[in-house]
Amino acid sequence: MDIVQRFLNYTKINTTTDRKKGAAGLMPSSENQNELAKLLEKELRELGLSEIKRRDNAITTALLPANTKDAPAIAFFAHLDTSCEQTSDTKASVTLYKGGDICLNEELGIYLKAKDFKELEAYVGDEIIHTDGTSLLGADDKAAIAEIMDMVEFFVKNPQQKHGDIIVCFLPDEEQGLRGAKALDISEIKADFGYCLDCCGIGEFIYENWNAGDVEIVFSGESAHPMSAKGKLVNSLLLAHQFISMLPRGEAPEYTENKEGYFWVKELNGNSVKSVLTMDVREFDAQKYRQRMQFLKDLVEACNKIWGQERAKIKLSDRYKNAFDSLKTTDSPAIQLALKAYEKLGIKTKIIPMRGGYDGAVISQKGVPCPNIFTGAHNFHSIYEYLPVNSLKMASKVLQEIILDAASK
Repeated sequence: MDIVQRFLNYTKINTTTDRKKGAAGLMPSSENQNELAKLLEKELRELGLSEIKRRDNAITTALLPANTKDAPAIAFFAHLDTSCEQTSDTKASVTLYKGGDICLNEELGIYLKAKDFKELEAYVGDEIIHTDGTSLLGADDKAAIAEIMDMVEFFVKNPQQKHGDIIVCFLPDEEQGLRGAKALDISEIKADFGYCLDCCGIGEFIYENWNAGDVEIVFSGESAHPMSAKGKLVNSLLLAHQFISMLPRGEAPEYTENKEGYFWVKELNGNSVKSVLTMDVREFDAQKYRQRMQFLKDLVEACNKIWGQERAKIKLSDRYKNAFDSLKTTDSPAIQLALKAYEKLGIKTKIIPMRGGYDGAVISQKGVPCPNIFTGAHNFHSIYEYLPVNSLKMASKVLQEIILDAASK
């Protein structure tokens, strides 16, 4: 099947993640993730793969067995869900880009404007897949699914091409805390290493991401009627604000870039008696990450001393680690094979540290080192998301080259 048609078929299934159902423990959080998984299961069977398994939580895996000895087993991961910024069904179309603006929706006056998206200039002469401006495109991550399936089809149709075991794995609910990757039983993934496809424009390559931590601080006050509150009322909301004011200035998402870490004050809920503050901590360096988490513990302890009793209680937890902690070195086979594939295909490599998380961070932590390859799309989580067709095709070719090179050693 043509890779563009594959992708368009997948976009027709609305797999928007449902945060409320996810928070309630349901996986997948939206039933259409199961519908997409069923379609992929069918297509994998038609291609003749083995060990195909679609679980109740929509995690779907399959194996294309090796046809040569001593080649590494490589796994490829993509996620089934799309983000919840928009919930409308996707109406995708393909436009031959000749330059200038692309009209997404004439009736609503929605345009993909060249002045706002400078990188469009690089795609003059290419076909561009986009929506009608009322939804996400869902290339995050359905482009990845199409690329993986296209790669599998290549090896099925070309059995003379040598390869080791090829494992494919499609995961639900990445868009709300990497839930599918966390639920994955890694013992079922018999791979030496793997790749996620979950970053943006052609050439991007990621093998570093945040160490990520979650923080919850509960502030306890004392209630009193305001008419007789003097010396009695302790307002937990004001305690929380005092705590926030002691955080280092300039170390927040809106002030940082590249590998600069931060404290992110995300949400404060409560009243004068009890308030709950939630925060995120982010750092690339593991030691700096631990220092940030310890800083918050020490700050809570200092505040309690100032307030005279235990007015604040802190709960710290790790969300995911930097994938590079598992890859350990840039000489890692997973990194080197990808870099060689980019070079062979004439793709300019853009190695970037990812100021976020991806399924591969969790998968790496579980024991399968897993860097991140481009999908080719731009403007994830936006109605202006678009996917150049050549980038879609090249991502599939990168996967093919990785497998061929790994089997040739």
